[in-house]
Amino acid sequence: MSQVVEQGSTAGEGEVHSGLRLRSVTKSFAAFTAVDDLDLDVPSGSFFALLGPSGCGKTTTLRMVAGLETPTSGTITLSGQDITYAKPYQRPVNTVFQSYALFPHLDIFENVAFGLRRRKRPDVKKQVEEMLELVELGSQAHKKPAQLSGGQQQRVALARALINKPEVLLLDEPLGALDLKLRRSMQIELKRIQTDVGLTFIHVTHDQEEAMTMADTVAVMNQGVIEQLGAPAELYENPHSTFVANFLGQSNLIEGAVTGRASDVVSVDMHGIGVSVPAERCHAGGDKGWVGIRPEKVLIGEEGEALDAPGNTIPGGVVTDVSFYGVSTQYLVRMPWGQELQVFEQNTGRRRLFRTGDRVELSWRPEYAFLLDHSQDASAGSQRVAE
Repeated sequence: MSQVVEQGSTAGEGEVHSGLRLRSVTKSFAAFTAVDDLDLDVPSGSFFALLGPSGCGKTTTLRMVAGLETPTSGTITLSGQDITYAKPYQRPVNTVFQSYALFPHLDIFENVAFGLRRRKRPDVKKQVEEMLELVELGSQAHKKPAQLSGGQQQRVALARALINKPEVLLLDEPLGALDLKLRRSMQIELKRIQTDVGLTFIHVTHDQEEAMTMADTVAVMNQGVIEQLGAPAELYENPHSTFVANFLGQSNLIEGAVTGRASDVVSVDMHGIGVSVPAERCHAGGDKGWVGIRPEKVLIGEEGEALDAPGNTIPGGVVTDVSFYGVSTQYLVRMPWGQELQVFEQNTGRRRLFRTGDRVELSWRPEYAFLLDHSQDASAGSQRVAE
C-alpha cells in the first residue's frame, strides 16, 4: 500500500483535512490496475505535481479527482467532503487540458465569461477583465482563439477555469503541445499565477524539469503507486529508489558491498575502493547496494591531480566520449571494472577540456552520495526519454 502523508501536517485522522485527500484509492480496468491502493494528501493552496512516465497512473488519478473516472475502491475527500461518487459538475474542481478546448466561434472575452454566464453570475464584465489582466491578455479580449499563439490560448483556457473559483485546479499535461522555449516561459507564468490566486494546483506531467520548476511538492508515480513524495530538491538530492534516481535527472549507480554501519555514515566497498555514504542518505538495508552519485557532483581530473572532494577518489578512468553543450561538457569515463560513469563539468574556462582516451581520476564529496537497495533494477526509470 502506498502510504503518503501531507508534509508538515499535524491533523489526526479524525480531524477535517482542509485539502484534497485520497485514501486506499484503486482503479482497475479489467485485469489492469492503473492506480493501486493509493493514499495521498494535497495541502490546500499548494502547487502539487504528479510526475511519472506514460501509463504510471497519474492521469487516471487526476480523472478520478475530476469525477471523470470512478474509483474501483477507496475514498476521495475535498475539505472534508466526500466527493468519491459526485458528478464532475458537483465538485469545486476545474480541469485545464492539453488541447485547450476553447470555443472557436467565441472571442476570448466570451470564452472566459462562458461559465459565469451559464450560472447567471453578476458582474461578468468586471470579473472577466480582471481575469484577463491576471493572465496578461487584456488587450486580446476581442480576438478569436485562432488569432492567438499556443501559449496565449493556454492562458485563455487557464483564465476560463480560474474564473469559476474552484478549490482545486487540475492541469493535465497543459504545456505538452507547446514548443520548448514557450513551454519554459509558461512554466514561470503558471507558477506566478498560482502564487497570485493562492488556489490548489495539481499538475500532471511526464516532464521532470516541468514538475521541478513549478511544484512545491512532487509525487513520483510508477506502476500505479507513489515511489516518493517531497520537495523537488529533496527528491533530486536524496532519491529513495533507483526509479526516482533515474527518472529525476541522471544518476551513476555503482554496485557496492556494505562493510560497516555507524550512526552517521555507512561504509561501502565499491569494486575494491572504500567510499562512504551519509546514514540519512542510505536506503538499503542489506549487505549490498547501489552507490549513487549525480553526474554534476563528480569531479574529473588528470591522474594524480588533487581534487576538492576528499574521501571518495576513484583512479584508473579513461575518457570514452566527450559531448560539448556550451555551458557544460559531458564526459563518459570507463572505470577499471568496465562501467562507464557520466560526468558533467561546467565550462568556466578555468580548466582544459579532456579528450577521448585521456586517463583521469574521478572524485566526489561523500555527502553527495546516496545508497539504494540492491534488489532494485539499476536501470529502472532511465527509459523516461522514450516515454
